[in-house]
Amino acid sequence: MKVQTAFRLEKELVDELKQQAKNNKRSLNNYVELILSKVVEKQLNDETIAALEEAVNSKELEPITDIDKFLDSI
Repeated sequence: MKVQTAFRLEKELVDELKQQAKNNKRSLNNYVELILSKVVEKQLNDETIAALEEAVNSKELEPITDIDKFLDSI
């Protein structure tokens, strides 16, 4: 479900966003939504953070020295 909202942005920023949206054949709304979605997707969730910490701190993990051999093993 889409929710309508309003933001106050600098005119120069809006002008640049409009131009980039046009260059990408998108509406301004769609382009801004796309940019914001990409930013949100890049945020790590708690599960990913925990897995990264485990991988960094684990003494039981073996380094991958041969990527082809590793890929064949999975």
